[in-house]
This record gives sequence, structure tokens and C-alpha cells, in this order.
Amino acid sequence: VQLVESGGGLVQRGGSVRLSCAASGFPLDYCTIAWFRQAPGKEREGVSCINGRDRSTHYADSVKGRFTISSDNAKNLVYLYMSSLKPEDTAVYYCAATYSTGTYQALMNQRLYGSWGQGTQVTVSS
Repeated sequence: VQLVESGGGLVQRGGSVRLSCAASGFPLDYCTIAWFRQAPGKEREGVSCINGRDRSTHYADSVKGRFTISSDNAKNLVYLYMSSLKPEDTAVYYCAATYSTGTYQALMNQRLYGSWGQGTQVTVSS
């Protein structure tokens, strides 16, 4: 089981960027994939997640209306499209996988996730 993130970089305030999470070793159809982020000096927090089977999605309040999570199960890819970016979105973004399902609050329990990517840095300049 392996997850590899890509697509991070430096972007201006108000700009957009799309992150990708490539999964291997398991089919997305039976997983929930989540994006978490960790800003300097802060704890890692949940951003969004998607159920691989029914494609239902959840978002943290701080990113609702600005971020969109999607998946291409045929390619085993999960995307996080981030727009209207703010400096406070600056963080290392991680994707993670779990076989669990449930409410957003339940799925934001990081201990559910046994597989994690290495992270990709997103820096939003002001």
C-alpha cells in the first residue's frame, strides 16, 4: 500500500492549485481517502475526504466552497483542487487511506488511517 502526493508549490493569494494522490496496492473503491495538512508549529488537521465507493465528500469548514476533492478510481488517483487560496492554507498536505466509513467527524480521526503519503508543500504568498 503506497500513497504519493504531488502538485504542491508556491502560489499567490487568491490563486489555485491541484494536488494529486496516487494510490497503489489497493483499489480506491473500498477506501476513504482523506487530505490532511500541517502548518508550521501547528497540529495536523483534516481538510477533506472522499468515499471511494459512493464518492460522497466532506470538507472542513475552513475550506468549504474553496476546495474540491474528487477521485478517478480507474486511475487510482484522488485530487484536491484548491482555489481562492489564503496564506493560512500554507502547509504540508498529506493524503491518507482507511477502509473506514462514517461521518466527517469520525473520519477526521487520524488514527483510522494506516497508510499515509510523504506530503507535499503548498505555500501561499501574500
